[in-house]
Order: sequence, then C-alpha cells, then structure tokens
Amino acid sequence: MTNEPDVHRGLNHVARIAGLVAVTAVFVAAAAIRLLLTEPMTIATAVDTGEIAPLLRQLAEVVYKTMAGLLDYL
Repeated sequence: MTNEPDVHRGLNHVARIAGLVAVTAVFVAAAAIRLLLTEPMTIATAVDTGEIAPLLRQLAEVVYKTMAGLLDYL
C-alpha cells in the first residue's frame, strides 16, 4: 500500500488554506483601493505621519460597511 491518500489529503488542506489566503488578500486589497479613492487624505496623513491607526480604523469601517451592505442585499 502507498501513502497516496494521505498525500492528497495534505495537498487538499494546503490548497484550501492558499485559497482562503488569496480571497482574504483580494478582499483587503479591494477595500484598500476603495479607501484610497474615497478617503485620500486619511492615507496621505498615515503615510506622512507614519501612524497607521487611523488608516486601519478607516479600513475596518470600509470592510464593515461592505459586509453590512452585502448582508442587507442577501
């Protein structure tokens, strides 16, 4: 007997995790682009001062509003 079922199971887990990371990265990138287009001063201030707390707060707000909008749609 070979260990092929175990290898395939391990590859399936890796593929699922990679897919989840990719979807999360796309979602965060889209939220960052939307924030860049709607709140450019927040990003400029964060880059100028080096503080990322306001940027993260705005990014979280964008993600929250997007999720709330999606849930209202469903």
